[in-house]
Amino acid sequence: LNKNVPIFVCTMAYPTVPCPLHIFEPCYRLMIRRCMETGTKQFGMCISDPVKGFADYGCILEIRNVEFFADGRSVVDSIGKRRFKVIQHSQRDGYNTADIEYIEDQKVS
Repeated sequence: LNKNVPIFVCTMAYPTVPCPLHIFEPCYRLMIRRCMETGTKQFGMCISDPVKGFADYGCILEIRNVEFFADGRSVVDSIGKRRFKVIQHSQRDGYNTADIEYIEDQKVS
């Protein structure tokens, strides 16, 4: 998963840290549904950037559970997995996507 990765522009996320999300915007509802249907259950999280739209660094989040509501909203239980650097910014169906490169952290002994 490193080409056309869906990007949720919201807050900072970190590896191993849970990140609960309330999804209500139509573009992000579509994004989450696609993440679940394709089986990747992953998307990127980046903070906003006034020039580029979103930052050049972010964190991959893995969806652990989604609770869908009748009105289309959902609550997503996700957790940070890996940090990444954005190689190319793009968009798809109203939400941001990116080609990314994973950042390898040095292991602490």
